[in-house]
Amino acid sequence: MSFEPLRLAVWSGPRNISTAMMRSWGNRSDTVVCDEPFYAHYLSVTQKDHPGRDEIVAVGPTDWREVVADLTGDIPGGKRVYYQKHMTHHLLPGISRDWLGLVTNCFLIRHPRDVITSYIKVVPNPVLEDTGFAQQREIFDWVRTHQGIIPPVLDSVEILNRPRETLGLLCDVLGLEFQESMLSWAPGLRATDGVWAKHWYREVETTTAFRPYTPKPDQVPPQFHELYEQCLECYETLAPHRLK
Repeated sequence: MSFEPLRLAVWSGPRNISTAMMRSWGNRSDTVVCDEPFYAHYLSVTQKDHPGRDEIVAVGPTDWREVVADLTGDIPGGKRVYYQKHMTHHLLPGISRDWLGLVTNCFLIRHPRDVITSYIKVVPNPVLEDTGFAQQREIFDWVRTHQGIIPPVLDSVEILNRPRETLGLLCDVLGLEFQESMLSWAPGLRATDGVWAKHWYREVETTTAFRPYTPKPDQVPPQFHELYEQCLECYETLAPHRLK
């Protein structure tokens, strides 16, 4: 196993298990986590009407260069692993992609049927850019083209149903020892959570482990079929590369 510092950028769209993954990695003895570091910049530029927007912009770095300097600099707390939870749509077009070559990139995917049927309960009329699928494919393609590698891809269903095996595979790929502490954690919020946690993390706040996937009967409404097909095309670019 390698003992070199690892800056792990994990790219997910919304309505996935990204916060539970952050809990899992934050429970490792050698890891420090950060929560959606580009969020303040994203809201400052787009002026999207998100819960707590003014507070997020006020306390977070709005200059993407400052964010990149932190993500690629010394790992906080003298830890070996810097787990970076990213939302793909936060990486706006105006942000240089060059820094992606200075971190290890990993992709967390979820089937668009599950994403869209969940997301429209929060955002009634989403467009493709809101779902993060196109941005996830763009980042994946950048890494594949510029680094000449297929980065690790994880499917949320496989993590939920087989957390020990799936996270073990990821640790093997990253040259890390798997730690059993990744499988359970204490409930509640964390100091490392973003200030938006009180708006978005109510469900994960009560969790103590990955819960098995339960298929939902919800179907994508007809008016979102075109959006679904667009998301599915992006999803199917990454899905064949998932660890299994």
